[in-house]
Amino acid sequence: MDTAVRLWSLPGATITLDLGLIVLGHSGPISLPIPAFLVQHERGLVLFDTGLDPAAWEDPRAVYGPLVDVFGLDCPPENKLVDQLALRGFKPEDVTHVVISHSHFDHTGGMFLFPQAQMFMSEADLRYAYWPDKWCEGFFRRDDIERTRDFQWNPLTADLDLFGDGSIQLLQTPGHTHGEISMLVKLPSKNFLLTGDAIHLQANLAGAPCPVDLDHASAGRSIARVKQVSTAHDADIWIMHDPEDWARYGGATDGHA
Repeated sequence: MDTAVRLWSLPGATITLDLGLIVLGHSGPISLPIPAFLVQHERGLVLFDTGLDPAAWEDPRAVYGPLVDVFGLDCPPENKLVDQLALRGFKPEDVTHVVISHSHFDHTGGMFLFPQAQMFMSEADLRYAYWPDKWCEGFFRRDDIERTRDFQWNPLTADLDLFGDGSIQLLQTPGHTHGEISMLVKLPSKNFLLTGDAIHLQANLAGAPCPVDLDHASAGRSIARVKQVSTAHDADIWIMHDPEDWARYGGATDGHA
């Protein structure tokens, strides 16, 4: 088998921020989806990112403190990660592999739900999350890492073909963080390249820099790599936070096969 079986996009919270944070030279409020992705393979059930801490649905300020003054968080009741899994017929304990694109708070909040899973994040991000540069430390929530310290972690230093058949490939696309990971998913009828935060919006893909990227030169090279991989594997680029991409691809309850 050289393809996965199915891909589901799981809606989560929505974050509202100033566009200037993610597209240089722009301004104004924009609301972005914070989805997770679930991939069914004959050898396991793979979750890509975990969104916000479920406790934020009850009291976001208690969980994220002053971040809620910078980022507006909207958490629809039905979009808790456990409930979204249940809609697809799964429980958290069914998930065998959890891949975290990078260690920012809006991707790591649900990691603690999967103590039985093999966990994957770049070694660079695991280390940096503990001691980030002062100017960007608010993007990281060390509690998310601490709660999973004893989990089955697999720190990545290079690309990884997750099941050895080419169907799910974890690709190094650093820049936004030092260890940002994108995921190539090959399905029977379509291929997707899920970019994590290597790219935030179509404007970044077109060349506009993201001001909060840690390494702008690396980010530019990673965007070029995303385009090359997309062409080589005939894969649609799915920009995780992009509202247009969510409208184009997301929200299908029966998933993509």
